[in-house]
Amino acid sequence: MDDADDVFMRSWTGTIIGPHNDIHQGRIYQLKLFCDKDYPDKPPSVRFHSRINMTCVNPESGVVEAKKFRMLENCQREYTMEDILTKLRKEMVAPHNRKLVQPREGTFF
Repeated sequence: MDDADDVFMRSWTGTIIGPHNDIHQGRIYQLKLFCDKDYPDKPPSVRFHSRINMTCVNPESGVVEAKKFRMLENCQREYTMEDILTKLRKEMVAPHNRKLVQPREGTFF
């Protein structure tokens, strides 16, 4: 495998469909996940491309801040990218996030 393949395999695109019965219902959120050379011993960096208002997401850059998203801060080797996306979806409906006003749908960081 050459360096180009190595970089390609480290960068992933994720999609979260907003939870039902919530302000996120029907919305499609796009994210980028990047795994550096230390993955899976070090968690991936996660950045929303779609604008979203959540307490763990930097409002300027869309980066999921590990210190505010426990799954990244306490990442374990066996966590998959699917686990991270699923937990972010659950975080959307947490009481501290579900009442936040959301940006207009279709806007991006």
